[in-house]
Amino acid sequence: MLKSVIARLTFLLVFSAGLLSACGGGEPDRPGQGATALGGPPTVASDPLALPAYVPTRSEGGGERRAIEVIRGWSEALRLGDIDRASSFWGLPAKIQNATPVLTLRSRDDVRAFNLSLTCGAILTAAGKAKEFTILKMRLAARRGADCGSGVGKPARTAIRVEGDKIVEWYRLPDDPEAPRPAPPPRETPTTTLPDSSPVI
Repeated sequence: MLKSVIARLTFLLVFSAGLLSACGGGEPDRPGQGATALGGPPTVASDPLALPAYVPTRSEGGGERRAIEVIRGWSEALRLGDIDRASSFWGLPAKIQNATPVLTLRSRDDVRAFNLSLTCGAILTAAGKAKEFTILKMRLAARRGADCGSGVGKPARTAIRVEGDKIVEWYRLPDDPEAPRPAPPPRETPTTTLPDSSPVI
């Protein structure tokens, strides 16, 4: 079962890489609209890799202590290669986006497959809050049992939403918090294809 889930996730990651210059479709406004589920065919949007409009890209103040504790616990378990413990910090369903369309993790196997797909661990270096999200700056690190390669030491930024002490949304952010967000594409009918006071971060 797990192998089939990993295979589906791998397909979607590879499939989405081919969509970098694709066109056609609409943009989701809130979670659940226009998102791709791991159990069904992906939906191609005008810019399928665009960050959803409701996800903030920079912090507006200090982060919430409990949310940061949950995220830190997850990142430490992942870095140690403890995939089961890392997965235990996630709720269901959960939305994720990591150079892919927005995907929905609907089962514990989906969550485990996503955590396995992260070949680098991460060390938190700064955290802030924006809307209901925690905005994090991290430094990529080796993950036990995986090969992070040249990624070790490189910066990364994420927006993570914690609800009920569980991660329910996870988005990779642009490295530059000042980078302008692309203008939203015109709305069209979606088509289906086959298979702190912390510093601004």
